[in-house]
Amino acid sequence: MLKKLAFALLPLSLCGMAKAEWSVTLTGVSDYLFNGVSQTDENPALQGSIDWAADNGFYAGAWGSNVDFGDDTNLEIDAYLGYYQDLSDSLNLDVGIAQYTYHGAGYSSDGNYPEVYMKWGLGNTAFNVWYSWDYFGTGAGHYILMLNHTLPINDNFSVLLGVDRSTSMDEDKYQWEDDKSYIHWQATAQFSQWGWDMSLGVQGTDLDDTGDTKLLFTVGRTFSF
Repeated sequence: MLKKLAFALLPLSLCGMAKAEWSVTLTGVSDYLFNGVSQTDENPALQGSIDWAADNGFYAGAWGSNVDFGDDTNLEIDAYLGYYQDLSDSLNLDVGIAQYTYHGAGYSSDGNYPEVYMKWGLGNTAFNVWYSWDYFGTGAGHYILMLNHTLPINDNFSVLLGVDRSTSMDEDKYQWEDDKSYIHWQATAQFSQWGWDMSLGVQGTDLDDTGDTKLLFTVGRTFSF
């Protein structure tokens, strides 16, 4: 899937290069939380992405982070390809496909999996859906439903309130602590100044062991060219 995505990017880049923008983002996080579950054993992570966006709405990119699952897997690299469109002054739609890949050991790629997504934005509210037919390489169907609302305070400061539900559709292949689903929530303050993007928030889940309530701090900067 990753190779297929890479080949798909080539014609898009050629047709949209004249009216496209590239950007690189570097981010430091106190913990790499994936829907409230730490991917770094509750340790900090350094993350980066490179993104291409065309005026016609198509975009593509790659994102990476260190990970720690308690084995020799130490790196996650994801590729994505999508299309974004404003449907009105307040309504927008974002659809795409992503491929998650893991590296560091010979078996790390066993956890690779694809995912399709659809994100609706209405004003300051967003409803997002993700679906994978091979979650973490287990062959299990899995989906995530997310609802976020942003409260703007001023031009530089806002508060994000969000809740999402992760659900396995094949409990015999994948479960969350002997359950098919769990709830994740967050309340995060977001601040931008002098070209830096920062956030400080609290996140938690209803999982007993792997999703304790945590304080998360992030700081990042995007360079466009």
